[in-house]
Amino acid sequence: MLVDGARRSIARGSKSFAAASQLFDRATRERAWLLYAWCRACDDVADGQDHGHGMTRVDDAPARIARLRAMTDAAFAGALTGEPAFDGLGIVVAETGLPKRFADDLIDGFQLDADEWRPRSEADLYRYCYHVAGAVGCMMAVVMGVDPADEATLDRACDLGLAFQLSNIARDIEEDDRAGRCYLPVEWLVEMDMPPGQHMKPPYRPRLSVLARRLATRAALHEDSARGGTPALPYRSAWAVLAAAGIYGDIARRVAERGDHAWDHRVTTSKREKAAWIARAAAQAAGRARYADTPRDPVLWTRPR
Repeated sequence: MLVDGARRSIARGSKSFAAASQLFDRATRERAWLLYAWCRACDDVADGQDHGHGMTRVDDAPARIARLRAMTDAAFAGALTGEPAFDGLGIVVAETGLPKRFADDLIDGFQLDADEWRPRSEADLYRYCYHVAGAVGCMMAVVMGVDPADEATLDRACDLGLAFQLSNIARDIEEDDRAGRCYLPVEWLVEMDMPPGQHMKPPYRPRLSVLARRLATRAALHEDSARGGTPALPYRSAWAVLAAAGIYGDIARRVAERGDHAWDHRVTTSKREKAAWIARAAAQAAGRARYADTPRDPVLWTRPR
């Protein structure tokens, strides 16, 4: 029942991840679904939304975050919460030894939003992306069998999460603005001479598209770096990771290509495009050994230890 509910959750919340997750072996796939369902439930509770849609301002953010922490603590302690997403997390923890620090880091990201935090610098942006997505990448790596002590592989998993979140931020600038949020660093807005809170105004659209391309470029760097972690994964897990990297990467690339019109309609990838990446990733995964000798670029932002 918990797995079936998690499967339905991912089908509603992320068609891209749902497609890629089918490539895992059964045990990994079901654990990935359970982990996703917990992440999705936390995000929905924190933002007052339904499977990532209809984000609204909430008036009781501190109470919501406290509830998420309490139920997550219970799940890690092996207690039943009565909430399927959290009880599913408990199963993942019991079966994989998932470190609690990554779950705490994710909830800290929701806390940043609850506190109406805004990034001032590019480093702040990466810090936020780590908390809401990089930490998830680390958790997914453990679900795929990576040793929690394998910091090098976890760095690559974090890179993939960062790439996903940077893509999401580029795509969702207009949607975030409607909810009173902006994840573009204040320093970037100042650089482009755009007053904070006014960046969606039509006169600023050409400057905004410059920043969107910058986000896409940063996402591509982390996407490329993430491939360096795939030699540590079983074939089917590497296949899923590489497919997801390509599918999400296309979102950022499409935002960049659309330029000033990137936010006229929500950027998506079609079923055919997802299928093409799944086929391409099969070959990439088979030859993943070629990524083994690629050192991680020391210039890239690195997650906190």
